[in-house]
Amino acid sequence: MSHIIPTLPDDRFAAYIKARENEDGSELSILNLGPTHPATHGVFQNVLLMDGERIVDAEPTIGYIHRAFEKIAENRPFYQITPLTDRMNYCSSPINNMGWWMTVEKLLGVEVPKRAQYLRVIMMELARIADHIICNSILAFDAGGMTGFLYVFQGREKIYEIFEELCGARLTTNMGRIGGLERDLSDTGFRKLNTFLEEFPKQWKEFEDLVSRNRIFMDRCINVGPISAEKAISYGFTGPNLRAAGVDYDVRVMNPYSSYEDFTFKVPVGKTGDTYDRYCVRNAEIYESLSIIRQALDKLPEGPIHADVPDYYLPPKEMVYNNMEALIYHFKIVMGEIPVPKGEVYHAVEGGNGELGFYLVSDGSRVPQRLHFRRPCFIYYQAFPEMIKGHLLSDAILVLSSLNVIAGELDA
Repeated sequence: MSHIIPTLPDDRFAAYIKARENEDGSELSILNLGPTHPATHGVFQNVLLMDGERIVDAEPTIGYIHRAFEKIAENRPFYQITPLTDRMNYCSSPINNMGWWMTVEKLLGVEVPKRAQYLRVIMMELARIADHIICNSILAFDAGGMTGFLYVFQGREKIYEIFEELCGARLTTNMGRIGGLERDLSDTGFRKLNTFLEEFPKQWKEFEDLVSRNRIFMDRCINVGPISAEKAISYGFTGPNLRAAGVDYDVRVMNPYSSYEDFTFKVPVGKTGDTYDRYCVRNAEIYESLSIIRQALDKLPEGPIHADVPDYYLPPKEMVYNNMEALIYHFKIVMGEIPVPKGEVYHAVEGGNGELGFYLVSDGSRVPQRLHFRRPCFIYYQAFPEMIKGHLLSDAILVLSSLNVIAGELDA
């Protein structure tokens, strides 16, 4: 166990250096968990004060993957901001993309056609499933079970193949346009989607049978890293981690967007807010997402996949290649030469980890005057030290994994 004293932005641990002893005279030690430890699932650091294997205190530090997205956005036209959103929660990029486009559409007053809204819902719910696959399978992996992790990642690959059919990308998708989508889902895409809906539930059920009632997994997770509903609300928790604490709050229900009010689904809620509850809530949400996708497919209306807003919607590529006017419009839209109205809007979507919000201030110029990303992971991570105090070092790994802190969303 390392006794190297890390460099911290404040002198909080200076007192520990001078008096690293318990009342019984036993020595305390300082341990670096991160920033490059594989169990942190990203580049961020926790400086732990340890009494043997038990955590006495913790100091989280961030900034190792800070990319100044909000500052960059102040110098980018609206279309060029979308790739920045990809790099936040890269486990569910389409939700980031759609949330950004909805924010811009709210500013512009654009009404998106129903078909585009339903297709957006399908893509966002697929992204949510992919996000939860990563979280829960890696949680099992961190508890010592590698088999389920490798098995269910096949389902994630199938989701990425569907993304490819719609936008040509897999991980950082840059999906969608102002007013809708860049293209409709192809016949191949619909076929892959139907195959996924048929095969994946069986795979996920096998994963649950392997992990959920496994005695070792349950002993490692139950009553580990709990947080009360009051504490979770005080910290600003949203999403699965808040619902695991017993609070029935979901942005899709409280403030419906993209026609979510057209679909029937349950909001899974836990009781104790511990690691096992967070796992169970995400498991249940996967089945609800599958139900929403099936409903969207069954109700999928005919019609256009984008609004009639030529000043903001990119013209088709074949027109750009063969028509001078289309080429000019394409250039003006991408480079931000089309004026946008002055205004101040906030729009939030239910991301894989909670309320993902975009606060946009426009002064009427080609770029945002101010754009703030509300990243749920940044809020969760502040509670991590309190959640692991008194637990063992091995417990801290599982708590962090169950919170699903994504480094790209932690540092914008």
